[in-house]
Amino acid sequence: RDLRPRPAFGGGPPRKPARLGHSCHPDRRRRAAEAERPRAKRADAPAAIAEYRRAIAIDPTFVPAYANLADLYRVRGVEGEAVAALREGLARNPRAAMLHHTLGLALVRQKQTAEGLKALRRAVELAPESARFAFVHAVALKDTGQAREALKVLATSLKREPYDRDLLSGLAYFTAEVGDREAALGYVRQLRLLDPENAQYAQMEKQIEG
Repeated sequence: RDLRPRPAFGGGPPRKPARLGHSCHPDRRRRAAEAERPRAKRADAPAAIAEYRRAIAIDPTFVPAYANLADLYRVRGVEGEAVAALREGLARNPRAAMLHHTLGLALVRQKQTAEGLKALRRAVELAPESARFAFVHAVALKDTGQAREALKVLATSLKREPYDRDLLSGLAYFTAEVGDREAALGYVRQLRLLDPENAQYAQMEKQIEG
């Protein structure tokens, strides 16, 4: 079994937008609810799209509406519409890291790798605290033969999130693949300290030890 870390380029269920805190303005909470509600009735795609569009019309700066709209298009298999929705959102919210990240994934799925990597990198620049953004960017780099760059991305993110398991597992495998077995074992042993009973980490250690 291949235990190497993989990003979710192939999709999955639509992401749940970050919930707004109770201290937020009531109108923002209402718009959040409007943007989330179509998730429960995705089978009625035209109505769901209309609700997302209504949420955007109410507040063009409400980023989750664009992200959810793009996810709905992706689930329906119309990636071009998903990309268009994300670009629309970025035109109005150019510093929205989530939209850059989601656009990067969509472009990579469409084999527009160079532009996808650029968008994934921009997401990391805008939200350096996100270990997930860094991890996905690193895996995309590795898949295009840029293992050394991938390691730099992971190592930088690990300084902020030293106990993140995705970052540690990525570093373990990528350092092993570039021939630095000792560094790889160091990362996997950190994982085992975090979760000594995890069978996957034990298997990783055996694989790296050879």
